[in-house]
Amino acid sequence: MSSLRIVSYNVNGIRAAMKKGLMDWLQTDPVDIFCVQETKAHKDNVAHHLFTEMGFHDYWFPAKKKGYSGVAVFSKIKPDRVEYGTGHAVSDGEGRVIQLDFGDIRLINAYFPSGTSGDERQQYKYQWLDEMHAYLEELKKKHPRLILCGDYNIAHKEIDIHDPKGNKNSSGFLADERHWMDKFYNSGWIDTFRHLNPEPHHYSWWSQRFPSIREQNKGWRIDYINVTEPLRASVKSAAIYPGVKHSDHCPVYLELDIKK
Repeated sequence: MSSLRIVSYNVNGIRAAMKKGLMDWLQTDPVDIFCVQETKAHKDNVAHHLFTEMGFHDYWFPAKKKGYSGVAVFSKIKPDRVEYGTGHAVSDGEGRVIQLDFGDIRLINAYFPSGTSGDERQQYKYQWLDEMHAYLEELKKKHPRLILCGDYNIAHKEIDIHDPKGNKNSSGFLADERHWMDKFYNSGWIDTFRHLNPEPHHYSWWSQRFPSIREQNKGWRIDYINVTEPLRASVKSAAIYPGVKHSDHCPVYLELDIKK
């Protein structure tokens, strides 16, 4: 295994995405490891055999609440170890983090909370961000080669959102959230997409309020596959796939040359 192709995708309900052609897209072999957020389902309620028939090992971490949140990983490479959650009770109850070890690389698939439903959830989002940052700092000591993919629910910089001025008071682009992203990258993480793609107008999520918003590319870049500094030299290619449409998000892609 010399390269590793990873896709992260908030599917906004895995059963709904499967009805919209997700499996046909996976048949084109775009990925070795497929990380999914917002599954909104338990494994037993999904035709999961369709993934295993394609050669994927599947690992699911659903929320306790039905039809809410949840993450899953489908991997054609069998991981050495799988860890469910981070030990933070609320986060684990909402099925937000799953971790897999592949040799000396640890892959973390995370669904960061959204604060759009009100102040209470926005405050929990800040709590979750603080807990996650502290957790990652400790984890790096044991696992220096980390990949953190998922829906972060934060657009980092003005280049990452179509209307920065109009959204400066919107959850997902608040100053404190963006400062957290600054702290995160300053602590030794690499934004793999920006590392290779400095140009504007690349987004991974579009509001569903008006169908034309996606056609006009009035979006936000809130989905990421980031790596720690020891993997910087391994970053081979990174992309966003706005033409893949099974969700209000689209897949984001990273290829690593893991010999480096």
